[in-house]
Amino acid sequence: MGKERRHKQGVIRRHSLSLVSVGILMMWIVLYSVSNPVTHRGSFFGNAIADWTGVVVMVIATKYLYEKGSSESRRPPHGFLSPIRERLRDHSLSIFLLFIGIGWIALYVSMDSEAKWGQVVGNIVSEWTRFSVWY
Repeated sequence: MGKERRHKQGVIRRHSLSLVSVGILMMWIVLYSVSNPVTHRGSFFGNAIADWTGVVVMVIATKYLYEKGSSESRRPPHGFLSPIRERLRDHSLSIFLLFIGIGWIALYVSMDSEAKWGQVVGNIVSEWTRFSVWY
C-alpha cells in the first residue's frame, strides 16, 4: 500500500501545474458564464479566459510536444525515425500551435464578434497571434 500511495503522489506532483492551470481556467469560464460581459468584472473574466487558455495550452503542449532548439521543450527519445518523421517531431510544437491558431481564427470568423463568447474568442485570437509572433 505504501508503494501505491507514493505512485499516486508522483502522479499528482507530475501533473500539478496542468491540473491547477486547468482548474483556474475552468473557474474563469464559470465566472464569465454567470456574469454580464458589459461590466468591468465580466470583461475581466473574458480576458482572463483568453490569458489562461494560452497558459493551459503552453503548459500541456510543452509537456508533450517538442521544438528543436527550445530549452522549454522536453527532449524526445532517440529513435530510428525517417527524415520526414524526425522533422515533424522536431517541430511538433510549432505545427500544433499553427493548427490550433487556425482553428481559433476559423471559430472567430464564424461567430458574432459582438456576442458574449465572440468577444472571448476574439481575445483568444489576439493573444494567440501575439504569442505566435513572439514564439
